[in-house]
Amino acid sequence: MELLKNHVAGQWVAGQGEGTALHDPVTGEALVAVSSAGLDLGAAFAFAREQGGAALRALSYGERAALLTRVGEVLTANRDAYYEIATRNSGTVKSDSAVDIDGAIYTLGQYARWGAKLGEARLLLDGEPVALAKDNAFASQHVMTPTRGVALFINAFNFPAWGLWEKAAPALLSGVPVIVKPATATAWLTQRMVADVVAAGILPPGALSVVCGSSAGLLDQLQGEDVLSFTGSADTAAIIRSHPAVVKHSVRVNIEADSLNSALLLPVAEGSEALSLFAREVAREMTVKSGQKCTAIRRAFVPRALYTAAAELIAAQLRKTVVGNPRDESVRMGALVSLEQKRHVEEGLAVLQSEAVLLHDGRLQALVGADAGSACVAPVLLGCEQPVMATRVHDTEVFGPMATLMPYDDLAQAQALVRRGAGSLACSLYGDDPAALAACATELADLHGRVHVVTPAVAKLHTGHGNVMPQSLHGGPGRAGGGEELGGLRALNFYHRRSALQAAPEVLAALGPATQL
Repeated sequence: MELLKNHVAGQWVAGQGEGTALHDPVTGEALVAVSSAGLDLGAAFAFAREQGGAALRALSYGERAALLTRVGEVLTANRDAYYEIATRNSGTVKSDSAVDIDGAIYTLGQYARWGAKLGEARLLLDGEPVALAKDNAFASQHVMTPTRGVALFINAFNFPAWGLWEKAAPALLSGVPVIVKPATATAWLTQRMVADVVAAGILPPGALSVVCGSSAGLLDQLQGEDVLSFTGSADTAAIIRSHPAVVKHSVRVNIEADSLNSALLLPVAEGSEALSLFAREVAREMTVKSGQKCTAIRRAFVPRALYTAAAELIAAQLRKTVVGNPRDESVRMGALVSLEQKRHVEEGLAVLQSEAVLLHDGRLQALVGADAGSACVAPVLLGCEQPVMATRVHDTEVFGPMATLMPYDDLAQAQALVRRGAGSLACSLYGDDPAALAACATELADLHGRVHVVTPAVAKLHTGHGNVMPQSLHGGPGRAGGGEELGGLRALNFYHRRSALQAAPEVLAALGPATQL
């Protein structure tokens, strides 16, 4: 079995020992192994800072954007290999692999286009100069300059392609070198993408590194100019935030953690198109990537009078979902990423069932091309008729194809129930009254990174509750981690330091090629 190498300090280096095996979640086949044991992480970080960072900062924003374009071309040329790896290592059907792989390439392309518009600028201006003396003889200009550290990414297992490039695109565009530590279970795809880009010789040595295997020792290397972006559990996030190096050096940290995202149907007539759109989106979010999306709908709220109708419509959609081996063309939903994840999902379902009942149990349907020993789990819709009295349905995220439907008695109660998620990445609203939807979106916006509003007018146009678009903010307050990613060129903020330059106008005018962000 092949042991995947790590790329650090401009070299491919194998970790020590046999490593940890990565498996096909459907067949159980051992595919490749990864190990980071024995790596000289201090040298890896130093090389990235001193070589990769310096080379990137020597380029203009437009020149770095051109590098992103070339990276995207390399990834596009190797798409077929990435799809094969995703099928074997993540157990995803082709449409789900596309969310990760093509989503990554699209995001990279967007940042290449946005970066090209920054042209030859080597400095970003934040606002106009502000006078500090009479006749503007002395003024203050806020500027943004790239941090001279490393961007360390510790990523989750569910998006090995997109999880890398949605972070790396704005980092590299900013002029900051990247070290990525992908989740072990699906590290193969991340490692292969990095290998293809390195082989193409597009980026300066040290600009892009990958460490596969254990994350032990990575945080110890962080210094004050480094930044850290983590996607994963809230428990791990708490450990990261309290790490001695992070605390001592005030390392800038971005966290994307657990999220009990909601879908809320405002009062509408039974049989309305808004109800159908709501049901279709809840079912879709339960099944895309087998529910393994940080933005997936976990809680769905409807007026009490529409509870039964909504349950029937969602169940009808779920019954169309064929679950099993993604290699079978009839299959529409593949496996969870591993047997360990399957165990977590089953344990989480048991917790939810302490307060909710089964409205649709897809596990009664036979799997196609897979057996009970695989990591395949069919979608399950739960129902909790007294959500005000419940607790677990509002604080337990099951990271799989499951959601809980709940009725509400009035809109104020519905909004209070949504807010019990304590901070989420996304909330979607459905209805046909624009004024009521706008008011509800405003009421809930403070506790969500993104509010997705769907009316019949955008039935075929909206991008989907769970789809993270690079044009919009990705992140959320509270339980969701308090972080921010993407949002167009706003993403560059994380990789820059804002400073106030106070000087005479002629000094400010001599700052060199600069542009407003």
